[in-house]
Amino acid sequence: MPKDVVIAKKQEEVSVVAEDLRSAATVVVVDYLGLSVAEVTDLRKQLRENNTQMKVVKNTILRRAAAEANVEGLLESFVGPTAIVFSSEDTVAPAKIVAKFAEKADELTIKGGMIEGKVASVDQMNELAKLPDRDGLLSMLLSVLQAPVRNVAYAVKAVAEKDQTEDVA
Repeated sequence: MPKDVVIAKKQEEVSVVAEDLRSAATVVVVDYLGLSVAEVTDLRKQLRENNTQMKVVKNTILRRAAAEANVEGLLESFVGPTAIVFSSEDTVAPAKIVAKFAEKADELTIKGGMIEGKVASVDQMNELAKLPDRDGLLSMLLSVLQAPVRNVAYAVKAVAEKDQTEDVA
């Protein structure tokens, strides 16, 4: 292939990865070396089921994409075998899925990441993974919103029962 075609393809790949970095709610940078093909396939399946993607990208492409996306601080993570796991919809899912999978597969390690456009350490990514997922957070919110209504209903019921017992006496 002519050199200018190769350069154009690489620049296109850099642009795509840069857009992925810009639009992602969360990016988890992982080292996947040592995972079997079956394990990688299983991980990708779990990620897909949660509208999350995993891309294996050369570090030079990642560095250029990070520069194009104005993301600083991730460059230290782009060493050795690297994949990025990201979602533009769910902030918690990428970290949660990767951390859970890493519990079973010691070869998978989190190298760093980005949360809502800000670079995050390995510890911060692990803390993010401990948060409830979107459905869990919505259920917690629903419980909090229902509590005052439930308390008013109990109060009204207690007053009604009190009035009823006074009428009988």
